[in-house]
Amino acid sequence: MTHAPTPLADHHNRLINYLRISITDRCNFRCQYCMPTEGIPLLNHADILTYEDILRCARIAISLGLRKIRVTGGEPLVRRGVVSLLAELSRLPDLADLSLTTNGALLGHYAAALRAAGLHRVNVSLDTLRPERFATITRQPVLTNVLEGIRAAEAAGLHPVKLNVVTMRSVNLDEIADFAAMTLHHAYEVRFIELMPVGGHAYWDSAQLVPGEEVLQILSKRYELAPLDDPAGAPVSGRLFQIRGAAGRIGLISPMTDHFCRHCNRLRLTPDGKLRTCLFHEAEVDLRRLLRGGVDDEALAGVFRSAVAQKPAGPAGGIGGGWKCTSAMSRIGG
Repeated sequence: MTHAPTPLADHHNRLINYLRISITDRCNFRCQYCMPTEGIPLLNHADILTYEDILRCARIAISLGLRKIRVTGGEPLVRRGVVSLLAELSRLPDLADLSLTTNGALLGHYAAALRAAGLHRVNVSLDTLRPERFATITRQPVLTNVLEGIRAAEAAGLHPVKLNVVTMRSVNLDEIADFAAMTLHHAYEVRFIELMPVGGHAYWDSAQLVPGEEVLQILSKRYELAPLDDPAGAPVSGRLFQIRGAAGRIGLISPMTDHFCRHCNRLRLTPDGKLRTCLFHEAEVDLRRLLRGGVDDEALAGVFRSAVAQKPAGPAGGIGGGWKCTSAMSRIGG
C-alpha cells in the first residue's frame, strides 16, 4: 500500500505544491517590459535541460507532494517537441493540474494537439486589444493570431482560458473595461496584474503602476461586480469577481499593493536547470550540474527539500519594499 507523501512546507508554514518549469528562454516577441529591442543573450542549446531532465525533476517534485505544474518560457511553444513533453507530464501519477503560459501567437496551431496531449488549461499574456498598440508593446504585428489562438484554445476545451493583462498607466488603462467585456459571453478569466520590477532590462517605472484597487474602481463604474470564491480554493495571489450575468470572471493580481508573498506556494525551474524558490530572491540551486553529475533520486529529492527549507518569507514591506528581480523573465519563466 502506498502512502501519500508528507506535504512539503517551508519554515513559514506555506505549503509548496506548485512547480513552474520554464523550458526555453527564447521568445518570438520582444515585449518592452521583458527585454530590450535587440533581445538578450540566449542560452546555448547544450545549456538547457533536456526533456528527460525536466521529466525527472517533475517526478521528484510530485513524489514530494507537489501537485500542479505550469510550463512557461520564454515562449514554450517555440521549443520543438513541447507537445510530446506535455503528454509525458500529463501521464505522471498524482499530477492534478497541468497548465501552460503562452503569448498566444502559435496557439491557434497547437491548441487541439495540446488538449489531446493532456494539457488542462492555458494562460495567454495579452496587454492590449488594439493592433497598433499591440505591435508597439510586443514589436510583432500579430494580434489577430493571438485572438485566433484564444478562440482555438476555448474550442479545444482548454478551460478556463485565462488572459494575463499587465496594467500600465500610460499604455492600457483605457482598455480595462474592454478586457472585462470579454468575460460577458465567454468563460474566460481576465486577470489584471500589477506591473512589477522584474528583469535586469525591465520596463519599470513606478508611475506606470496601476493598483488593483484602482482597476476595481474603474470596473465598478461600468459593471455590477460580485466577489467570488474559487471553487478549487481561493487563488493565492489574487481576488476573483464576476460581472452580473457574465459567463467568465475577472481576477485582480496585486503583488505590489497586496503583499502576496505570505501565500506563495511555488518553486521555479529555469531553462538552464536552476531551482529558484522566490522570484525576487537571487538564490538558486544548480540542478543541471547535479543531474549531469549522476545524482540519484534520493539525493535530488533532498536538494528540493533543502531549497524549500531556505525559501525566504519575502521582502520586508512586500515586493515594493526594495527587492527586485534582476534576471530576465524570459529566462526565469513568466
